[in-house]
Amino acid sequence: MPNCTGQQMLFGRIGRCEIEANFEGGALSSDGGLMLVRQVDRRIGLSKAMAKALHDPRNPERITHDLRDLVAQRLYGLCCGYEDLNDHWQLRRDPLMQTAVGTSTELASSPTLSRLETRATRSDVVALNRVLVEQFIACHRECDQRIC
Repeated sequence: MPNCTGQQMLFGRIGRCEIEANFEGGALSSDGGLMLVRQVDRRIGLSKAMAKALHDPRNPERITHDLRDLVAQRLYGLCCGYEDLNDHWQLRRDPLMQTAVGTSTELASSPTLSRLETRATRSDVVALNRVLVEQFIACHRECDQRIC
């Protein structure tokens, strides 16, 4: 018989909502690791840095989803093993994915994420590579002379 615990795990707040994990049921998701991914992202700032590095040619008056939210949604999906964009038809309504991204509303659709990926330019790719290199170096306190 499994030894289940009744303890709660707290993951902070989004607005006035407190995020917690427990075993009482309610809005369920099979991707509980998303909250840990979210915490790591908040700590290292990867989705913010990537969104800042990308150009955003969208008309500000017609934007529904913030660029950082799109990047976070795509990153978190990849971290959970959802490589294909078609998985986001379901994930956009998943309460845990919404919470991880930082919203309580429906996330971006598969076509929206596809447009994000296909409009990337060569300079976007270079900028994203630079972000990844900076993140790598930042996570190593003592920099190896071969990479510095």
